[in-house]
Amino acid sequence: MSNKTPMTVAGAAALQKELEELTRVTRRKIVDAIAEARAHGDLKENAEYHAAKEQQSFVETRIQEIEGKLSNAQIIDIAKMPHTGRIIFGTTVQLINLDTDETIRYQIVGEDEANIKIGKISVNSPLARALIGKEQGDTVEVTTPRGVLSYEVDEVLYL
Repeated sequence: MSNKTPMTVAGAAALQKELEELTRVTRRKIVDAIAEARAHGDLKENAEYHAAKEQQSFVETRIQEIEGKLSNAQIIDIAKMPHTGRIIFGTTVQLINLDTDETIRYQIVGEDEANIKIGKISVNSPLARALIGKEQGDTVEVTTPRGVLSYEVDEVLYL
């Protein structure tokens, strides 16, 4: 079994875009800010210089973090996966809460992509773990801090 971290194509593209912004734009701005601050003289008491150096450290750390994530990613293009109807990493699932009849939709994504506000849940979340392998029409019970929630899988989409 691979130690690669699963990531959707969209998640990888977002990280790549951030990496390009940091390396091509942000780095240059910081180097310019450091050069300008140096021109002001004494570096010991130069707040602009210290702020720019701190920002440089943060940006370089983030660049290394993104490069590490991308190099360790197993990028999964759900649109190219066989449409078996089973819930797998990357699928979008429409669920019906059996207690409230509320319909919700989530995409199962990697840890770094998860954002509940936009309907993306981590593959490691209790709900996603309960859903993996299920099909349309199946029911799922998930233990949450609010108690046990019951859902029916209404639709499985390979978007």
